[in-house]
Amino acid sequence: MRKIKAAVIGAGFMGKVHTEGIRRLGNVEVVAAAAVSKEEAQRFGELMSIERVTDDYRELIADPEIEAVHVCTPNALHAPVSIAAMEAGKHVLCEKPLAMSAAEAEQMLDVARRTGVVHCVNHNLRYYPVLQHVRQMIARGDLGEILIVQGTYVQDWLLYDTDYNWRLDVKDSGPMRVVADIGSHWMDLIQHLTGLRITALCADMETFHKKRKRPKVAIETFAGKTLRPEEYDEVEIPTEDYGAVLLHLGERARGAYTVSQMAVGNKNRFHIEIYGTKAGVMWNQEMPDQLWIGHRNDPNQLIVKDPSLLAGPAAGFADLPGGHSEGYDDTHKQVYKRFYRRIADPSAPIDFPTFEDGVWGMQLLEKIMESHRSRAWVTTA
Repeated sequence: MRKIKAAVIGAGFMGKVHTEGIRRLGNVEVVAAAAVSKEEAQRFGELMSIERVTDDYRELIADPEIEAVHVCTPNALHAPVSIAAMEAGKHVLCEKPLAMSAAEAEQMLDVARRTGVVHCVNHNLRYYPVLQHVRQMIARGDLGEILIVQGTYVQDWLLYDTDYNWRLDVKDSGPMRVVADIGSHWMDLIQHLTGLRITALCADMETFHKKRKRPKVAIETFAGKTLRPEEYDEVEIPTEDYGAVLLHLGERARGAYTVSQMAVGNKNRFHIEIYGTKAGVMWNQEMPDQLWIGHRNDPNQLIVKDPSLLAGPAAGFADLPGGHSEGYDDTHKQVYKRFYRRIADPSAPIDFPTFEDGVWGMQLLEKIMESHRSRAWVTTA
């Protein structure tokens, strides 16, 4: 089996996650990485044992031996880096949200189609084994007609006004923050599981910290610290700390979700509930191997991930036997495995989220902004 050479562009939290996930595949080698500065690139290279590092991603894109690029940069660079890579014939796996706007995302998709490269947006949270089991349950009718979807995605790493990250800067992150950063995952997953598209929505957002204390040196995502006054500048914050969205799913289903990174005590609580005419399911990312299944006239169930008991194709998303937990890092591996399978074999199925999914996600985000500003329901068709 030939080794596929890949480069990781972006040296923050996600750059580390991608590098580790790629290395678990066996047939892919991370040969290079790019960061925003020579110092950061050098630190990342030493930390991740990558010999070739640079502060100029174009240098890596120009290398004909590099076949695939992982774009783990702030959102503002997703489109320019991905487009440059695809124009050079590289396959691209890009972090979400796909771009700064729907128009940018559509441009990325156009280039991907024209160049014929493999393209993927990293909605990795689809790939918890028990969630794939839920998808199979819904597809075979175990839940009946889907009527209600609800849930939340909450964290607390931006609770204090001294918490800061590039996602708070509009020029790096875009006009929306928490709804785009983690709300995009919630919307993608609920549609992936049910097979229904969001057809209408009504949104409300709020910024609790109108001003924050921005450190004078960069801080990695999820890394907090106590700052002294001389270590920060106070800045205005135009993006949301909280979002709530009512939605229509398909023709009949109704639902709602909330998102925030200021929900005290929640480290990464991604919670979904789906209720149909026959049964319901409930799942929480902080307990990823457990799935609650609710019944009206029979005892409720709590099942634990075991690939030998998962429904149909869902078993293929678990690489470890029952009793051996598979969590966040494993979801990345499952996406990358399918992305690189397609690169190695162009006839392999496209069993991963593509730039088409990324474009739809960006269109939904813009509808959420439209709804919030107009204080009204909007259709998404």
